[in-house]
Amino acid sequence: MAESTALGDKIRALREVKKQSDPRFSQRKFAEMLNLSPTYLNKVESGELVPAAETIMRIADLLDADRDELLALAEKVDPDLNNIILEKPKAMAAFLRTASGMSEEQLTRFRTYMEAEKKASAPEEGK
Repeated sequence: MAESTALGDKIRALREVKKQSDPRFSQRKFAEMLNLSPTYLNKVESGELVPAAETIMRIADLLDADRDELLALAEKVDPDLNNIILEKPKAMAAFLRTASGMSEEQLTRFRTYMEAEKKASAPEEGK
């Protein structure tokens, strides 16, 4: 497995913040919540190991962190996104290439537009 110090540092920092108000977030207890060994979690937090995407998403959920941000630190993508791309590979690849290089503000405006478009084109309920 590859190393990811940035991911490990972020997980440790998020866990330490949670531990201040909830003792269940000690490294040992947090590992138990995740059904991982404390040794494995220690290796993740020290950057020696990078867990599977599914494990990263469980970690993010328990730490109230953004899944995509933690996955990106591990150079991974949510498996759901992979499936979306595989459904329409040409269209999604072209879409992502077009969106590449856009600012956060532009992407937010575009996402808002796409959500409105999707809602407007959805079949009306009850008819």
